[in-house]
Amino acid sequence: MANNKLEITLTRSVIGRQQAQKDTVKALGLNKIHQTVVHEDTPTIRGMVDKVSHLVTVSEA
Repeated sequence: MANNKLEITLTRSVIGRQQAQKDTVKALGLNKIHQTVVHEDTPTIRGMVDKVSHLVTVSEA
């Protein structure tokens, strides 16, 4: 993981989801559908993405 970046895009709504999933999406910096953020590829970010993988899409930046 040598300075790899991840582009994370919110593709599904958080309405009706568990509060933990809403909090995780918010912690990733995502507020609106189709919003994209770029994060370092760290184990912490990977874990957060895995937790809400059904709501987001991820690509290498």
